[in-house]
Amino acid sequence: MGVKRIGVLTSGGDAPGMNAAVRAVVRSALHEGMEVLGSVRGYNGLIHDELIEMSIRSVTDTIHRGGTSLFTARSPEFRTEEGMQKAVDTCKRHGIEGVVVIGGDGSFRGARDLTARGIPCIGVPATIDNDISCTEVTIGYDTATNTVVDMADKLRDTSQSHDRCSVVEVMGRHAGWIALYGGIAGGADVILLPEIEFTLEDIVRKVELLKALGQREIIIVVSEGATIGGKLLTLDEETKGEVRLGGIASFLSTKLETITGIETRYCVLGHVQRGGNPSARDRVLAARLGHYAVQMLKEGKSNRVVAVQNEQLVDYDITEALDMKKPFDMDMYRMANEISG
Repeated sequence: MGVKRIGVLTSGGDAPGMNAAVRAVVRSALHEGMEVLGSVRGYNGLIHDELIEMSIRSVTDTIHRGGTSLFTARSPEFRTEEGMQKAVDTCKRHGIEGVVVIGGDGSFRGARDLTARGIPCIGVPATIDNDISCTEVTIGYDTATNTVVDMADKLRDTSQSHDRCSVVEVMGRHAGWIALYGGIAGGADVILLPEIEFTLEDIVRKVELLKALGQREIIIVVSEGATIGGKLLTLDEETKGEVRLGGIASFLSTKLETITGIETRYCVLGHVQRGGNPSARDRVLAARLGHYAVQMLKEGKSNRVVAVQNEQLVDYDITEALDMKKPFDMDMYRMANEISG
């Protein structure tokens, strides 16, 4: 008889393009004759029975909006057996035969738990960090990277006016994709990532060389999760080898100015990277992945994550996807160093 009613939710950190993904899920499902219920605030909506009926009108005028109109939240309760059972009971009570989960790795673990308890789920990767291993690109990553580039361009103007060094801290606690691609596109002189070990001596040497060559402004892009090791840092007993006093950008700007004498300022972009209208690339990606997820539920598939490999849509078992490791693009990093001066 086919699937008659599905659910859709957004979970974890918000990402530009989530609304576009929800829109694609709703419109694709309606096209297939399915009904759609949206879960408000992710898994919390399933636990507390906060569901809303989705229609064409529900997703009209949303494709260009950042954030998520279904809202999102962390759900510690869902990690408990009692919380998961409440979510299952809600799905069964409303006749939900499958759920599209839009989010990151944590959201997919929740989808796997629901599937194991009889509620088929399909995961759609959406996170600005681009750190989901099974896919080459995630919803929100392109927009966040463009935000970093825009900010770096603006900082370059004032840095040049003052012969200044600017340290730009971007999101990426465990993955440096935003810093790498944002740094390259923004013409950064130094890019610091969690995946690469570096010392304060290395950075000082690079900054002093650029100044000696006559460069007026210097832009450093650093992931929030990058750490600094090496002789100069470990001699500083206050940090004890860990950079967490006001963030790595604050620490690095203070050290650089003290050692080199070059006026240095820092800027932490923070959650501004999560907001804003999604780029065309993110909107199209969201449309493709959302539509594909609905087709999978229609075909009776479950416990899968949709993904992109070589620009083609593919899907993986959720457990397999969670176990995958995403290789770091070392060639891209080497190229960035070679063209930075």
